[in-house]
Amino acid sequence: MKTIITACSQNLSGSRASLLATLRTLLAVPWPSQRDVRAWLQLLAVLQWVLSFLLLGTVSLLLLVYLVFTSFWPISALYLAWVIFDWDTPEKGGRRLPCLRRWPVWRHFRDYFPVKLVKTHELSPSHNYIIGSHPHGILCVGAFCNFVTGSTGFAEMFPGIRPSLTTLAGNFRLPLFREYLMSGGLCPVTRRAIGYLLSKNGTGNAVAIVIGGAAESLSCRPGITTLILKNRKGFVRMQHILNCSLHCIYNTSEEKQGLNKPFHHKL
Repeated sequence: MKTIITACSQNLSGSRASLLATLRTLLAVPWPSQRDVRAWLQLLAVLQWVLSFLLLGTVSLLLLVYLVFTSFWPISALYLAWVIFDWDTPEKGGRRLPCLRRWPVWRHFRDYFPVKLVKTHELSPSHNYIIGSHPHGILCVGAFCNFVTGSTGFAEMFPGIRPSLTTLAGNFRLPLFREYLMSGGLCPVTRRAIGYLLSKNGTGNAVAIVIGGAAESLSCRPGITTLILKNRKGFVRMQHILNCSLHCIYNTSEEKQGLNKPFHHKL
């Protein structure tokens, strides 16, 4: 009996020593610095944004089609009924969620590039505005960050102004992606949608239009700014018809090391 007790005691002592050695090894491993943590958070914030724009609509559509051939087909049927009922909402101001603008992830998204909004003019909440954004860039990072998120302080700089960013009308035909866009205050770049916001939604509305469109994005080159304005004067006609003010926001960029390019926006 004494021999068994002694053996058990030795095993426990060995296990305790092994555990302590493991803990010492873990504690000796260098923990990531705050700078590294911030860098990873910024990268993840940008990644979720890019994947949402590139994959959310397509994946949602394929998933709903797949569900039609399963026992979960009522989900697809109910969503189809909802889209039919809600079809005109994007053209009538959308359905924005203020909490989305305050989502903490947008601060990390802003700091990745980084994005900064520079105020050069007052905007009165008693008027409506069309804002032309130049240039387009690859994915309209600056326009999205300033007009869809609250990370650059737009609401504090321009109190009483409700910003709306326009995008292709086809994006609002994709399931779930349309809800994602509307929750951020995006609307189709159509006369009907812009006209509703600037004539039937009170005052204090600022509709941002990226004038150059996809053609301008294809001309995007590091260090070279190309603006496409020819045959793109519809926003000027809208300004005259709706009797609203016309302003512009210019996105200037300075190259940094790696893939990061800071965007400074002047309004």
